[in-house]
Amino acid sequence: MGDTTVTTLEGREEAVPHSVADTADGTRRGYLHRLRTPGRPRLWFEILLIAVSYWTYSLIRNAVPEQKAEALRNADRIWELERQLGIAVEESVNHAVNSVTWLIVGMNYYYATLHFVVTLGVLVWLYRSHPGRYAATRLVLFTTTGIALVGYYLYPLAPPRLMNGQDFVDTVMVHQTWGSMASGDLKNMSNQYAAMPSMHIGWSVWCGLTIFALAAVPWVRVLGLVYPAATLVVIVATANHFWLDAVGGVLCLAFGYGVALLWYGSRPHALPRQVPDGGGSPPAPVRPRLPRSRTEPGRTDPAGRTPP
Repeated sequence: MGDTTVTTLEGREEAVPHSVADTADGTRRGYLHRLRTPGRPRLWFEILLIAVSYWTYSLIRNAVPEQKAEALRNADRIWELERQLGIAVEESVNHAVNSVTWLIVGMNYYYATLHFVVTLGVLVWLYRSHPGRYAATRLVLFTTTGIALVGYYLYPLAPPRLMNGQDFVDTVMVHQTWGSMASGDLKNMSNQYAAMPSMHIGWSVWCGLTIFALAAVPWVRVLGLVYPAATLVVIVATANHFWLDAVGGVLCLAFGYGVALLWYGSRPHALPRQVPDGGGSPPAPVRPRLPRSRTEPGRTDPAGRTPP
């Protein structure tokens, strides 16, 4: 029952083995191929996915044990390592910027809002203008965030403003600005010792690279590079992160790009900008048309005679 009968050029019928296992294997390969082929994103699914993913991210991040003592010890180790590397200047930056009230207040609001506003804005832009690249670029962002959660669990770290024996200024507390979930009345709603890696850097570099790679207007591409650089200054000036937290964020992002490259077989920005209306499913295979047998009714032989 698993054989298929075909007719050869000589008119003889032969049975070609057709294994059910081969069919199942081909179906699995076809399904995997469809999963790895960028398709047209669906708005309702993307909104739901982003909402559920952020809710899950916040839930897990805030559920990680704060481990205050260990987080403070790790902060001392990071600070000492930066001293050895000659980059422990966060305190000087924090004090210098804090002396300019309008600047530090602006940075407080920058830290609290643009992290979400710009990231969502880039996702919407990708969805509308680059649907063929959307899924792969989104995978980078989600993978980056997922691996960051592992970092929060394995390596609790106090931000500079909570260190013992240092003179960092908690700028949100001092200037009474709205924003940081780790200061003021909102501090009990968030894990204050989840500073490594910095997702402000991970997300902002993701935004910057995406804008730089895909934007058509030159000054917009420049803004894409300026945004993560400005974010780096902000996270240090507000005493929310060390320089090395930013390095951790970049490493998480590199991991995210590696996963997307393995899954889609291409860098996200190198994928086609558009996708077919039918989505990313591969076209149905075209079966070769076999010649009919000489004994079929209505077929003539080379001499033009019709067989009886």
